[in-house]
Amino acid sequence: MNLLHKLSAPRLSMLPASVAFALASLAPLAQAQTLVELYESARAFDATYQSAKLQYDANLARADQARAGILPTAGLSAGASRVNVDSTTSPAGGGTSFNTQNATLSASQPLYRPGNWANYEQGFRQVDLARAQLESASQDLIVRTSQAYFDVLAAQDTLAFVRAQKEAVNEQLAFAKRNFEVGTSTITDTREAQARFDLVGAQEIAAENDLRVRKIALDQLVGITESQPRPLALPVNLPDVVPAEVNTWVSQSEQVNPAIRQARSNAEIADLEVKKAEAGHKPTLDATASYNVTKNPSNTAQAGISSRANTGSVGLLLNVPLFAGFSTQNRIRETLALRDKALSDLEGARRSVSQNVRTAFFGVQSGQGQVRALEAAELSSQSALDANRLGYQVGVRINIDVLNAQSQLFQTKRDLAQARYNVLLGGLRLRQASGTLTPEDLQQVNGLLAR
Repeated sequence: MNLLHKLSAPRLSMLPASVAFALASLAPLAQAQTLVELYESARAFDATYQSAKLQYDANLARADQARAGILPTAGLSAGASRVNVDSTTSPAGGGTSFNTQNATLSASQPLYRPGNWANYEQGFRQVDLARAQLESASQDLIVRTSQAYFDVLAAQDTLAFVRAQKEAVNEQLAFAKRNFEVGTSTITDTREAQARFDLVGAQEIAAENDLRVRKIALDQLVGITESQPRPLALPVNLPDVVPAEVNTWVSQSEQVNPAIRQARSNAEIADLEVKKAEAGHKPTLDATASYNVTKNPSNTAQAGISSRANTGSVGLLLNVPLFAGFSTQNRIRETLALRDKALSDLEGARRSVSQNVRTAFFGVQSGQGQVRALEAAELSSQSALDANRLGYQVGVRINIDVLNAQSQLFQTKRDLAQARYNVLLGGLRLRQASGTLTPEDLQQVNGLLAR
């Protein structure tokens, strides 16, 4: 029998709200999943990531097709026909019929085709492009899973704090009613407490619905019905940003960020596309070989004599382009403009990544400062609430002061919990912005979860 069952309902209701919530959370904690476990489920279930993975496989196959332009080709053809000859020049007049059978084996090896070699080199760039696209999708899945995970935890915290506030307001309402009955307070205190109780009731309904929606989003992402994210262990020791210099993060992103790598691969592919267009002015040279067998079994035009001819040939085929209606020149102009566009996109990607890295870096630093400030504010708000309760009991404070102090305390608790989640998520977003985010980075967050 677990601890929750050992406590009777009356005893449980007599405990403070925070303790009761902690005890109630012990039961489902054993079945709760960590962030790494839910990420692995999302990796196998999420349709967006699976689509990106299949696109990666297709891109690899497309890149391998480029090798066909520099490899030899071979073909075999065969045919059979019947020939009818009706001649008026023969001494006997009339006609004749005979069968013809032939088979040809041919092969060709490109020797000089600059366009094909440029296309072959493009295949390597397309592999790099496909790999960067898949890494971008993987990093996006990590962030989306973490966002959904922390959204559920934040919604659970909000609902728990609203219910705790509702219980505290209810106690204050009962206290105001007793004071009014004995004549030590006015009806105003009771009505103020009742209004605040009704307002918190509405907030509870909204918090319940928000939690329901957040859980649905997480379940749809990871493919688990009624998933239970494991909460953070208290007290929370948030990790520092390492390295602590923003320029280090920016310089690191220049080489590994998937967006920059994609833009760089596109620029290299565009440059090779120019070479392919320029190859339209250049000659091509192929080595060719063929072997042909032609057989006339019987009843041929040579007085019924069977015949068979075997023909083999080896040679070089030179093709020199002379004029193509200015299509080659216009194609070169097009590819030059597209190459300049790709270079401009590369510079734009570098600037965007640099801005995103700096924004994420300072966001994490700001979030850590907010956490420290809110932790101090939580202690101050608790002291203010205790002082207002004591002041209300001795008659130097009114009921609305206590209610406002309660509201401020629980709002501070919600903001503190959300700030902690934002810092953890901000650290992952910083690594995503720099391009260094990997599934192993989730292990650090896992170490902060309750066990």
